[in-house]
Amino acid sequence: MKMTQHSAEISSALRKASVRLRRKNALVSVIAAMVVLVGGVSFTQASVNASVKPKPHGDSRLDEIQRRGYIRVCTPGDYRPFALRQADGSYDGLDVTMVDDLAKALEVSVRYVPSPWAALVPTFTAQKCDIAVGGISVTLARQKDVFFSKTVLVNGKVPLTRCENASKFQTIADMNKPTVKAITPPGGTNEAFARANLPLADLIIWPNNITIFDEIVAGRADVMVTEATEAVVQSKIHPELCAVSPDKPLQYGELGYMLPKGDIIWKEFVDQWLHLLVASGQFQKFYDAEVK
Repeated sequence: MKMTQHSAEISSALRKASVRLRRKNALVSVIAAMVVLVGGVSFTQASVNASVKPKPHGDSRLDEIQRRGYIRVCTPGDYRPFALRQADGSYDGLDVTMVDDLAKALEVSVRYVPSPWAALVPTFTAQKCDIAVGGISVTLARQKDVFFSKTVLVNGKVPLTRCENASKFQTIADMNKPTVKAITPPGGTNEAFARANLPLADLIIWPNNITIFDEIVAGRADVMVTEATEAVVQSKIHPELCAVSPDKPLQYGELGYMLPKGDIIWKEFVDQWLHLLVASGQFQKFYDAEVK
């Protein structure tokens, strides 16, 4: 009987101790939770403060351009209808009109940096320019070193040849023959396309992208593969030449503007500017004035 009473007393004491322990643990847990919560809030607030803290002046090319008062533009300057350098050193073309509009939005002037196709990416990555224009094809190889703006034009590669030979050069297989003299300027996507797709053709590397069309007109070359837009424009300049199926390109392509890799702020500004030009219809007016 005494053992039973003693056991009951022990059991009661244990229950009370357990209750006290649970209350103590609960209190500790609440305190710990409050510490974590306060710490979390403090950390979160610090993160917010850090995220909204203005970036140091000049972190983005956007800040730098506005501070210096002019935008530096890389371009080969040999590609109608996008950018063509004149004898007096001035430039004209669709992308030149576009750059003028961009400079107006930034309230700065424009300075061009002549950059041949073969040296375009190295010149740009050496930070000699803020943007590169002039009918530049978007490629994954270039994307490794630079950012690209939103698409300016959807384009594609098509043959350009004398009109009497248009029926002979409808496909890549038609041109990929030892008897065909294909011609291309060096350093750009036209050369890359020719080397990849016309290995059997007699490939002529012509150093001047302005006089290259005269070689086809004169019969010293049979065909050139280039962007549909350029092929159409050159067929208007040289009536002897015809763009073959410009609405059905041999290869899909896009044109865009090169921007510094990693500079999201500058890219977003350029992309927004492009978006507004397209949405407002102003880009189409620029295009029609230069191409049609």
